[in-house]
Amino acid sequence: MEILAFGVQSDEKPLIEKAFAGLHDVRCLDVFLTEDTAPIAAGYEIVSTSVNADLGSRVLQTLAAGGTQMIAQRSTGFNNIDLDVAERLALRVARVSYYSPYSVAEFAWTLAMAVNRRIVRAVSRTRDFDFRLDGLLGRDMHGRTAGVLGTGKIGEAFARIAHGFGMNLLGWDVTENPACTALGMTYVDKEQLLAEADLISLHVPLLPATQHLIDERALSAMKDDAILVNSSRGGLVDTRALVGELRAGRFTGVGLDVYEAEAGLFYVDKSVEGIDDDTLARLVTFPNVIVTSHQAYYTRDAVGQIIDATVRNVTDYLAGRRSDNVLVPALPPR
Repeated sequence: MEILAFGVQSDEKPLIEKAFAGLHDVRCLDVFLTEDTAPIAAGYEIVSTSVNADLGSRVLQTLAAGGTQMIAQRSTGFNNIDLDVAERLALRVARVSYYSPYSVAEFAWTLAMAVNRRIVRAVSRTRDFDFRLDGLLGRDMHGRTAGVLGTGKIGEAFARIAHGFGMNLLGWDVTENPACTALGMTYVDKEQLLAEADLISLHVPLLPATQHLIDERALSAMKDDAILVNSSRGGLVDTRALVGELRAGRFTGVGLDVYEAEAGLFYVDKSVEGIDDDTLARLVTFPNVIVTSHQAYYTRDAVGQIIDATVRNVTDYLAGRRSDNVLVPALPPR
């Protein structure tokens, strides 16, 4: 059987081909799954997609009409998939429920320290042989307070690094993580965390309840010199409100690996044609902001685990087995 994989990066392609070697043929495309590209999948029973694929109603209907029966998403997040429509169309949908939490946690810290110590500006200067220190003043993390919104596996990994820096830890989640409390984390309500934390990092999934978790009110509650990092999902932050706060001169730095309107932009070269997203265009002009293109997960370790899990999802589907990675069909209520 030949599997069609959309949105495959050049670094991923040899890893995917090696993982499926001897099992199935795989056709890797660098284009993303959209309404325009969905007809390419006609005749493919199994399609693999990336996190920025459009798996809304119209795309799912096109896939189903073309004979697709199984979608293997190469990510943990699945907010891009209309699961109700997939269920009605009798499609099997699986994701990757686990991969290295260290990849994202370490990258979140990379963003935090880059904005804190003005790394981008410093490197830009030294490339021009400008070795001044003016405007590069940072601050110690030791003794300051890290606020972790979402203390699952990735949030815990982030907190362990913060603990290594000698930071005080505040956490917010629906349930407490004993591993985090063992580090000395104190769980508080969101408002207290926002008001007291010097560094705030987001590690919650994007759900209706967490859409714009960091909105205008939340941003207003934060310290003027706080650092905000989002390596989870773009929709957690109201970007327009964030731009307003940045224009007012607030925050030491903001590191964003995700953006709420990233679909169609991230993973694509727009350097020649430019973009028509005024909010993102304004955001990247702030000297205390770093925007990266959803690459926090992108380590050889994590990508390898994602691909291995995708191979298992395909193998389980063909063998008639079900794992915890399956989203559709949903399990009947107990």
